[in-house]
Amino acid sequence: MSTVETTGQDGGARELDADVVVIGGGPVGENVAQYAHDGGLSAVIVEESLLGGDCSYYACMPSKALLRPLEVAATARHLQGVTTPEVDRAGLLARRDAWVSHYDDAGQVRWAEKAGLRVVHGHAEITGPREVRVSENGSSRTLTARLAVVVATGSSPVVPPALQNIHAWSSRDATGVVEAPERLAIVGGGVVAVEAATWMAALGSEVTLLVRGDSLLGGQEPFVGDLVRSALEELGVAVRFGTSVESASRDNARATGLGRVHGGPVHLSATGGELQVDEVLAATGRTPRLADVGLDAVGVSPQDVRAGSLPDWLHVIGDAKGDALLTHMGKYEARVLGSRLAGAQESAPPAVVPVPQAVFTDPEVGSVGMTERAAREAGHDVVVAESPMTGAAGAALLRDDVAGRAKLVVEAGTGHLLGATFVGPDAAELVHGATIAVVGRVPVSMLRHAVPSYPTASEIWLRLLESLPAELR
Repeated sequence: MSTVETTGQDGGARELDADVVVIGGGPVGENVAQYAHDGGLSAVIVEESLLGGDCSYYACMPSKALLRPLEVAATARHLQGVTTPEVDRAGLLARRDAWVSHYDDAGQVRWAEKAGLRVVHGHAEITGPREVRVSENGSSRTLTARLAVVVATGSSPVVPPALQNIHAWSSRDATGVVEAPERLAIVGGGVVAVEAATWMAALGSEVTLLVRGDSLLGGQEPFVGDLVRSALEELGVAVRFGTSVESASRDNARATGLGRVHGGPVHLSATGGELQVDEVLAATGRTPRLADVGLDAVGVSPQDVRAGSLPDWLHVIGDAKGDALLTHMGKYEARVLGSRLAGAQESAPPAVVPVPQAVFTDPEVGSVGMTERAAREAGHDVVVAESPMTGAAGAALLRDDVAGRAKLVVEAGTGHLLGATFVGPDAAELVHGATIAVVGRVPVSMLRHAVPSYPTASEIWLRLLESLPAELR
């Protein structure tokens, strides 16, 4: 069905009807709109900022654009017969700028319109059942959804109270870096923290990681954090565990622009000692962005969103739902929902969809499903298989001194793969095979017949499967 635009009753603001109205134009919103449209429905995307969302301009794309050249340079340093390339700071940032389209969404808008989607810029707020008001530059218009309203507004960074008055950097500043501070403190030990530490050290910052817990990348297998920590320390990054920031102060704190130092030096008072730096990056997690969407107008609370207690016309997906705050999981939810809204017949998804994750540090990390600890805590009787990445000649060929490990977590009774973790060269590319095995509940005895090419890193699967007990093989 088509979108229909009419003049409002007062002769001013125009009203727009469509089958599906999507609030949020990031990858999740774009995918649900596209799949709904491809199924025969009309769809409107409302985006307050840049179409393409944080992932396209401030997260996934710019971070990988910054990290990939560093990975190539690091690989060259570890390969005999190659002259080590130097990191060109200006070229690195220019590559980032090209991948974020110089923070211009005109190309994204052209794609959406060519795909048959309607794009409306402005702030969207639900005002009633299937009704959304969009405000921009002092004017507003009403959008009515004949079938569904989808909230895909993403997430916002969580800033600890101690850092809220100093204009600390967010992940946007880190990916949009223009001015690398001489001394940078990164508060946090998760994916954003370790990836940002990697490229900021390469850009010349003296980086200190302040980690509240006792490991990096909590929730992964323990060896993951150990290997990433060692690599960061080789880059000159100082890692301080068991450290919480108690207070922070800075003179002349101000927002000076994306990726620029926001004022004078920062004095941090933290467990374990005082620290003076030129900038602080708060990499302390994210929370669903639901505060100003208008859910209360239809009697819905954030708790209702988490519980899935929503009117049949309202859907909240991706980071806004608050489950797995990962772009690829949000896009998966969007594809499923968009097809379902359009009435497409699809195979039923598994009861639990495993969450894959890639961390683009050096070494890379790729993981999916349960860790050994999580599986045991969930009541599974498990068998594990482990191997150094050098166990596969193909992996060892990627670098002259490969550092890394791989691990499988297998259910003892059924032989089904519950989880897998890879750390090392091309680890992020190895994990999808494990994802397929987990989703398909493929017994590991069958995986032995999936022949990896020689000599490739995927041969690590043979080393892992060979180390399992004979009854599972």
